[in-house]
Amino acid sequence: MNLNSKILGITQVVITSIMINAQTTENKLPGDPTLVSSKATIEKLISYDKGNFKYKVEDYFARPKASQFKISPDGQYLSYKEKDKDSKNHVYVKDLKSGKITKALVEKDDLIRGYGWLDKKRLFYTQDKGGNENIHLYAADIDGKNLKDLTPFEGITLNSVRLIKDTEFVIVSMNKNNKQIFEPYKINFNTGEITQLYENKDVKSPIDDYLFDRQGNLRGYTILENGLTTKLYYKDLQTGKFNLVKATDWKDTFSVMSFNDNSKNKDEVYLVTNIGSDKSRIVLYDLKKNVIIKEVYSNPTFDVSSISQAGKSRNYELDYISYNGIKSETIPVSKFYKEIHDKLTSEFGDKQFGIVSSDDKNEKLLVVVDSDKLYGKYYEYDTKTKTTKLLFDLMPQLKEEDMAEMRPIQFKSRDGLTIHGYITLPKAALNGEKVPLIVNPHGGPQGIRDDWGFNPETQLFASRGYATLQVNFRISGGYGKEFQTSGYKQIGRKAMDDVEDGVKYAIEQGWIDKNKVAIYGGSHGGYATLMGLIKTPDLYSCGVDYVGVSNIFTFFDSFPEYWKPYKEMVKQIWYDLDNPQEAEIAKEVSPVFQIDKIKKPLFVVQGANDPRVNINESDQIVKALRSKGFEVPYMVKYDEGHGFGKEPNRIEFYKAMLGFFAENFKK
Repeated sequence: MNLNSKILGITQVVITSIMINAQTTENKLPGDPTLVSSKATIEKLISYDKGNFKYKVEDYFARPKASQFKISPDGQYLSYKEKDKDSKNHVYVKDLKSGKITKALVEKDDLIRGYGWLDKKRLFYTQDKGGNENIHLYAADIDGKNLKDLTPFEGITLNSVRLIKDTEFVIVSMNKNNKQIFEPYKINFNTGEITQLYENKDVKSPIDDYLFDRQGNLRGYTILENGLTTKLYYKDLQTGKFNLVKATDWKDTFSVMSFNDNSKNKDEVYLVTNIGSDKSRIVLYDLKKNVIIKEVYSNPTFDVSSISQAGKSRNYELDYISYNGIKSETIPVSKFYKEIHDKLTSEFGDKQFGIVSSDDKNEKLLVVVDSDKLYGKYYEYDTKTKTTKLLFDLMPQLKEEDMAEMRPIQFKSRDGLTIHGYITLPKAALNGEKVPLIVNPHGGPQGIRDDWGFNPETQLFASRGYATLQVNFRISGGYGKEFQTSGYKQIGRKAMDDVEDGVKYAIEQGWIDKNKVAIYGGSHGGYATLMGLIKTPDLYSCGVDYVGVSNIFTFFDSFPEYWKPYKEMVKQIWYDLDNPQEAEIAKEVSPVFQIDKIKKPLFVVQGANDPRVNINESDQIVKALRSKGFEVPYMVKYDEGHGFGKEPNRIEFYKAMLGFFAENFKK
């Protein structure tokens, strides 16, 4: 089982971040509230963003009036989120025959993180408390009645959720009995009745993932042995015994995507693997015989790891394969989808499109169309009449002709690696002017990458005349196993070299004023911001650290119980703190120990309930710098977690950041 294939991204978060219980209580706020900058300080920052700008921060970061459209399984209803005057996003259901609209789900203090259809009369949604990521699963009728918390347990974490079609059940994986390990439960989404399906007893070598078929039968599982070896076991349908199929190093990919129910062979699955290849590819595999039936698709440059299958009405045939290359790529397979793909390609040209919702009979499809200059439009596609109809423009206030180009780039690192990335260029840069640059390292860092498409951040920066550089540095995902693993134990070192080489490349192209370069990022990107100001203090004018790690030692020490099985992986990706030599390196690349090297202005931003990068990480760097007489504006939101999800907080953050950049680019 490859660690990047978790449904909720749990294992990936394990490697790249921490999860702790940092919930706000009535008596004590998380962290040290005395460090937080005053409202006046933040308002002063905001005031520096002056100019006659066509677009405001709200134009990019106020949520759409309506969003997340979905078709009900029977095609009779259309659901969507709609924002009210208080910026709450409630879920509504529209009867497509009568036109009647009903408010089904009400968003109160906490965000509705995601929602969808369970069956033709019932919806689900997920929600945590203030961004703490202790996610609960809820269900309600389409009129809002019969609301049930399907996982009514305190302090638990959901690992995965799977709907069993045409039944009243979902299967969830949660750490209810033992906080270190996850076990599967079958839940009746009408009554709330819960049945545990399997016990996960071995804490040292726990079951890391469960393989269920479409009928909800447990067909296999993956064990993580001693933190470094994954073992896939598959159930023999004749004997009922679970047999070992494959044992792999945790860095290798051998992950079942789904059963191929289009085949009469009940042991046949679609599987993504990089065993015997550098790039992940898709194969058909016989789990009982333990052999590849055939190669389905591979790409010489990029990992391929996503497929879409039809539903029961078309016998689960394979519709298409997709992957992120330089841009998003889709490979049509079925005759049904080829016709749709050809039609949409002819209609939308070089824009990206994707099917985001469909009724069970595939008569009505909801298609989202976007590009680097288009935030997104929803279209309804009728597969019988082969016609499209515009349903909703998500951001009509943002005109494509005013948006900036996101240009794919490629360059060589100082040690010869091919590095991919993107630069978003304001019109002034295209007209030959040298413009300020904001370097934006991505989070993760491993297994994550930046993609081409509309990015509200880079477009906001372009509206102020700033270019944005996004580098897919070594350790990024999507470019093969060798490229990703080449960044292991290089966080803060060669991974930062790649970012710096990207800045050099951008300057050499003639786009950038080399005296006006800032660095900003979230999560690992926040860490990279701090390291950038330390490692190359003369390269940057200033930096913004958003929910970033400042101390690798406290970062690791904060792992909760259910991350302990992954400790050995963490050592291989970051640094083995039990090894004196690597511990010394970790200290050298922990920003809090290198504060004397920070000479340029820094703005720190944190969600108080962040379960991945605890507020202590931001508190530490702010306190350490201020103890040296270095003033640091510090924004904390006490109703947020790992990044700001609430509209007012997001808008205030981006206004303050723009002011911070404007003031420091003047110097």
